[in-house]
Amino acid sequence: MNRVRKERIAIIPLTLVDAGVPTTIKAIRGKDQTRRFLQNLGFVEGASVSVVSSLAGNLIVSVKDTRVAISQQMAARIMV
Repeated sequence: MNRVRKERIAIIPLTLVDAGVPTTIKAIRGKDQTRRFLQNLGFVEGASVSVVSSLAGNLIVSVKDTRVAISQQMAARIMV
């Protein structure tokens, strides 16, 4: 009997991604206003994103060929 091995796909907040590692946005969590704010910045499901640098808890993130500075609290709502 063949067993199908399932891979577990971990969904983690953007704050846990190492700088320079490209990843894809899986979900945006939070209230409607927060999700709209992030979507207006280009953080939408399926978009490619990478952390450029982290300084004092804030992140500089590359999304849609643009660099955006966001707080650690906002980055924690972006699931990759």
